[in-house]
Amino acid sequence: MNTYDDKAVLSATALAKQVELHGESITILASASLTVARGESVAIVGASGSGKSTLLSLLAGLDIPSEGEVMLLGRPLSELDEDQRAALRRDRVGFVFQNFQLLAQLSALENVMLPLELAGRRDAVQVATQMLTRVGLAHRLKHYPRHLSGGEQQRVALARAFVIHPPLLFADEPTGNLDPVHGRQIIDLLFQLNAEEGTALVLVTHDNELAGRCDAIYRLVDGTLVGAGR
Repeated sequence: MNTYDDKAVLSATALAKQVELHGESITILASASLTVARGESVAIVGASGSGKSTLLSLLAGLDIPSEGEVMLLGRPLSELDEDQRAALRRDRVGFVFQNFQLLAQLSALENVMLPLELAGRRDAVQVATQMLTRVGLAHRLKHYPRHLSGGEQQRVALARAFVIHPPLLFADEPTGNLDPVHGRQIIDLLFQLNAEEGTALVLVTHDNELAGRCDAIYRLVDGTLVGAGR
């Protein structure tokens, strides 16, 4: 029987991750359970090395847990093969990373067009242009990442993440490579777009002030996820 909560876009139950190193089993993540409702913003905080990025990879189906289950947009990831998980992410999940992850050989416009083109959209140029205009980069459409500041590159990344109108977005330390002023601008823009789109947000960060802007906060302590609370 499928016990999926139709109000949730993401749920994880008793996730754990172990790896073998020199014949020894190392626990990276001991236990993690959480539920993210539609439109909810959730922060996952913890010290460096606490397993935050590992947990995000498991939640997004980029990695496979040693134990536990993830339900992503109503689909149990354990029942999907690698291609099916990739297709689910491509069509319905947005990502924003610390290091932007833009393709250097593509212009800002082409980077934002990419997920639309992969989905077979014929209006990719128009829709991507509109999205870049929303993030304040109408004058930077033809510029390549190397010609953009860090803040501008992250704006392109936000435009690319939101252009498919995903029901769920993962953000991994989105201000980690930005100075405080540009970092605050990006966070303001992220939460503005999140509210306008009604997107659920899972934000991985070590910044408690940033986490405090979310609806719920989970903390990773010694590999165990504790929360949620403010």
